[in-house]
Amino acid sequence: MAMLNENKLIPCLVLLLLSFQVFSTQKTFIIQVNHESKPTIFPTFKHWYESSLTSLTSNPSNESNFYNVTIETEPEDTRESRDMPSSQIIHTYETIFHGFSAKLSTHEAQKLESLHGIVAVIPEQVRKVHTTRSPQFLGLTSSDSAGLLRESDYGSDLVIAVIDTGIWPERESFNDHNLGPVPPKWKGKCVGGKDFPASLCNRKLIGVRYFCSGYEATIGKMNETVEFRSPRDSDGHGTHTASIAAGRYVFPASTLGYAKGVAAGMAPKARLAAYKVCWKGGCYDSDILAAFDSAVADGVDVISLSVGGVVVPYYLDAIAIGAFGASDAGVFVSASAGNGGPGGLTVTNVAPWVTTVGAGTLDRDFPADVKLGNGEVVPGVSLYGGPGLEAYRFYPLIYAGSEGSDGYSSSLCLEGSLDPEVVEGKIVLCDRGTNSRAAKGEVVKKAGGIGMILANGVFDGEGLVADCHVLPATAVGATSGDQIRKYVMGALQSKSTPTATIIFKGTRLHVQPAPVVASFSARGPNPETPDILKPDVIAPGLNILGAWPDNIGPSGLPSDKRRSEFNILSGTSMACPHVSGLGALLKAAHPGWSPAAIRSALMTTSYTLDNRNQTMLDESTGNYSTVMDFGAGHVHPQKAMDPGLVYDITSYDYVDFLCNSNYTVKNIQAITRKIADCKGAKRAGHIGNLNYPSLSVVFQQYGRKKMSTHFIRKVTNVGDPKSVYKATITPPSGTTVTVKPDKLAFRRVGQKLNFLVRVEAEAEELSPGSSSLKSGSVVWSDGIHVVTSPIVVTMQEPLS
Repeated sequence: MAMLNENKLIPCLVLLLLSFQVFSTQKTFIIQVNHESKPTIFPTFKHWYESSLTSLTSNPSNESNFYNVTIETEPEDTRESRDMPSSQIIHTYETIFHGFSAKLSTHEAQKLESLHGIVAVIPEQVRKVHTTRSPQFLGLTSSDSAGLLRESDYGSDLVIAVIDTGIWPERESFNDHNLGPVPPKWKGKCVGGKDFPASLCNRKLIGVRYFCSGYEATIGKMNETVEFRSPRDSDGHGTHTASIAAGRYVFPASTLGYAKGVAAGMAPKARLAAYKVCWKGGCYDSDILAAFDSAVADGVDVISLSVGGVVVPYYLDAIAIGAFGASDAGVFVSASAGNGGPGGLTVTNVAPWVTTVGAGTLDRDFPADVKLGNGEVVPGVSLYGGPGLEAYRFYPLIYAGSEGSDGYSSSLCLEGSLDPEVVEGKIVLCDRGTNSRAAKGEVVKKAGGIGMILANGVFDGEGLVADCHVLPATAVGATSGDQIRKYVMGALQSKSTPTATIIFKGTRLHVQPAPVVASFSARGPNPETPDILKPDVIAPGLNILGAWPDNIGPSGLPSDKRRSEFNILSGTSMACPHVSGLGALLKAAHPGWSPAAIRSALMTTSYTLDNRNQTMLDESTGNYSTVMDFGAGHVHPQKAMDPGLVYDITSYDYVDFLCNSNYTVKNIQAITRKIADCKGAKRAGHIGNLNYPSLSVVFQQYGRKKMSTHFIRKVTNVGDPKSVYKATITPPSGTTVTVKPDKLAFRRVGQKLNFLVRVEAEAEELSPGSSSLKSGSVVWSDGIHVVTSPIVVTMQEPLS
């Protein structure tokens, strides 16, 4: 018998191995079904789903039909392994989404997608969390005799769902003193678990659930020595965001002595429901969708989601799909814009039925300045709360990047990169990046350093985030970092010892300018739909005080044994629950308002001027910010309570929007569960004609000298019954904007009137592939109310 040539055998084996991987490697998919297609022979949807999975292996041909599947009649606990489907169901969904999630090979997913009755097969994404002076800064004070808090009874009987890392229920922020009974509409449960008995729920925290099946399907069984198989928060993020949205009044409150005062959430009497979906390894789409499904079935009014990931088309985005189902059920959904700033095209959670929230600063900071040996003072910020450096003493200063064999690792102060013989007794300058800011200080401390200066990189710009460091430390901007490095190098060249000290100044109030757009806050344009301006608004997100678990130090490091009832964190994660709480207050004050009406009220009453009466600055550059940074502007809750006019949107308006976005009927059904007739939608207008409170257009020049478009908008009178609004236009430079009619006369509350906005633009001199952005506004006013909509015109010169 002839022997197979070795040179031919190896490629064959490689091909065989690759083929095996394609067919055997499994990942989680979310499968949407047409629920009306369930054969009557199956007693439940789950039986149908299980049988469909069995059919993938029992019928190897590609001619499978979702109706013609194996029927399992044995009791579940008596089935033999040979009868079990190769893939097990992770979650079933039945409220805002019909279907299930399961681990499948790519081949199985493709096969399943071809079956009749399957609407969509969506690959799972892994998401990450986007990580009080807020009420006073926003004008929400309990002393107001007729403000949003009083009008809404502090959000009483509204239920806010926080989809996050869980909650630490013992915090005073979640006490139920003087709260009435649980609202009768509530259908949820207190699903306890490890170290979380159901008895920990009360009239404030009225429901908890946790979802880990999707997480464990991918990473395996969780390590219960480092996280709780229960709604209990082992991270701190969920506890913090929940208290921002709806924490009770707590006094005294502070973090290591900083930000002393009264802590309170936006809607102090609103009820909370915590849905834990985020674990050590991330937040998995199948679990997130299960939380959305449960929250709506439980009867929540608002969903707060400080979680995000990569932007994908809406029909592949589990968050967008879940949020649509919630919005369709009348639930207001607020989501964080992400922390990818200050670069453009970084905004996430961009679906138009989601209120997307960026982050701004408060008029409060925590200065901790660096004084150099040459007398120069460099501004910084810190929340270090331990023993400080000796007064009037200067310490040797080194730049970690100029020491050691590996300059890159040591410049970032990575674990094990610093030489104790070099660092001992010195202040160390570390560059920001790779490992966490607090972890850098821990590295310096372990190497014997006495203090740390954390310098931003060029991309971070001048944006400063205060941290609860484990040693005397402060953060400085990119320019200041360069200044300190220059001083260090200059001193060494002159053969003198560079020195410095850090001066901690505590808490400073009434800072100007404020608000400023936070450097980390994600920016537009909208990567999926440039014609919809995102973020929608910004809210406080820098150095925000909130409740904190007992088992985690304020730095978040395992070695940090300090404990604090409150912590100060930064991120659009902190901005989002501000808007979630405000959404609850507005819903309580106006029970008939839709989620779109609430978003409209927040957007059209927002402001773009800081407390110096100048355009808000961009923290990363110090220059003026733009609509791509702040959307419609910074939220103004008191004005949002009485906006005068709102731009309302129905679920069917969103269907038309998706039609005009050139989504297929099947794609639209995957998002909305509705069968779309796109012929009528496309005749009615274009993608920009969604009745959104902002107006945005992208003109492709293609050598044309003039371009034009129009927007049709409909406003609903929610102000005075008989009122006349007049339009004032501020056109973007280089454009002509007309509004017809320019006067709207209302006779009653609830009346709707249409108007048309035409935008004409002159071509610009642009290099191929470049673009320019100009913004203006259309403002409607009746002399009392001011209803502002930004107009954004982007000119693009295509590459060819």
